[in-house]
Amino acid sequence: MIKFIIRRILYMFFTLLVVITITFFLIRAIPGDPLASMARKLPEQTKLNYYAKYGLDKPIIVQYGIFLKNLILNGDLGESLTYPGRKVTKTIFEYAPVSGRLGIQAITIGFTLGIILGIIAGFNRNKGPDYVVMFVAILGISVPSFVIASLLQYFFTVKFTLLPTIGWGAFKHTILPSIALSFGSIAKYARYMRANCLDVIMQDYILTAKAKGVSKFSLVTKHVIRNAILPVITLLGPQIALVFTGSFVIESIFSIPGLGSYFVSSVSNRDYTMIMGQTVFISFLFVSSLLVVDLVYGLVDPRIRVGTGKK
Repeated sequence: MIKFIIRRILYMFFTLLVVITITFFLIRAIPGDPLASMARKLPEQTKLNYYAKYGLDKPIIVQYGIFLKNLILNGDLGESLTYPGRKVTKTIFEYAPVSGRLGIQAITIGFTLGIILGIIAGFNRNKGPDYVVMFVAILGISVPSFVIASLLQYFFTVKFTLLPTIGWGAFKHTILPSIALSFGSIAKYARYMRANCLDVIMQDYILTAKAKGVSKFSLVTKHVIRNAILPVITLLGPQIALVFTGSFVIESIFSIPGLGSYFVSSVSNRDYTMIMGQTVFISFLFVSSLLVVDLVYGLVDPRIRVGTGKK
């Protein structure tokens, strides 16, 4: 297990290096630069001072080397080009917790309800509950999250005035955006769990357990869920990272001061340092979550021995 973790950590850093390298050169391949429109009305010498300050007057390979040096040795992601004086690291630490709180609630709601609905559908195949769950799943996949958010705002804030429309601070401000963000996850987890349950139910050991008179509760909790949930856990890894990039629409609708709005604005403004900083942050979350998912496999099903290929 220790060797596996060390090997995966090395793979993580190698993956991060590849992502950083590709992103660094891709964003600089776009014509223009972030200071062109800001500095076009300034004197020529002032423009040159700006370019020198942010290192944009150096060859691209030198800029890449400086970025890696500052990142590896000092953990410094640089200063925003669009907002001079604002450190990228400080911005991430300030606004990421907001997106993280919203994302964790959305993942918890989506995973919990999705698993429950999937189990209900799997044990009631071609019956009323199954049709209802599949209808909800189709809606969750087909209807965009911003449409769900608008509907939630209309019914719960305009028509019935139960929850606030926009804002951030209290728990009540997180309810509607969390539900809107989790709706697609509920559908995805429900479909996967239903399919896995149907597959597990038809296995010989399940039929044997039924023949031995095992109660339905024990059958579901000890046999079906443990084996059917493993493929679903795999989806959790990408979900953790995607909440930071996929929630910017929801954050805009509910006026939530999260990281999503900075991600969008940094791309449109060609804020190189902010793009790189958020890329490093999100990529680290993604590869770390994949490692956690692999470790959770062994906790959910102790028969799995990581790195040995044995059960």
